[in-house]
Amino acid sequence: MSKILVVHASKGGNTKRLAEALAVGAREIGAEATVQSVQETTIEDLVAADGIAAGSPVYFGSMSSEMKSFWDRSVTVREKLVNKVGAAFVTSGHLAGGRETALLSLLQAMLMHEMVVIGDPIQHGGHYGVSCVGTPTEEDLDAASALGRKLAQVASRMCVS
Repeated sequence: MSKILVVHASKGGNTKRLAEALAVGAREIGAEATVQSVQETTIEDLVAADGIAAGSPVYFGSMSSEMKSFWDRSVTVREKLVNKVGAAFVTSGHLAGGRETALLSLLQAMLMHEMVVIGDPIQHGGHYGVSCVGTPTEEDLDAASALGRKLAQVASRMCVS
């Protein structure tokens, strides 16, 4: 059984809603999925996970400062995240608010750790990850759940535990 960590920064609750849907999807295929805010997540939690989904509201086309600080601190375990599977999700307040660049900023942090990154499943867009504007719709929550299933499936295949 793969261990999935879903870490999020969420002030208004929208990113947390996507995080919870992502964890539901991972659990549907038998993974152990934990949802935590970035404030309560430790660097050791990253090391213990097989798959890591990171979510953030979009701020100026990038991840939030809290999430960026978390990834900055993760440099102390850089060699311990190699080949773990990563995925990203974001929420924004505007259609042209920088969702894709924010997703890429999260994926770049994972790539710096030599993690294997995945995007959302093709039936939900097949791009960089899950994103939504404002309160997640049922379609957004379905996409997050599908990403959770994909993350857990790939993590279990990687056998990184």
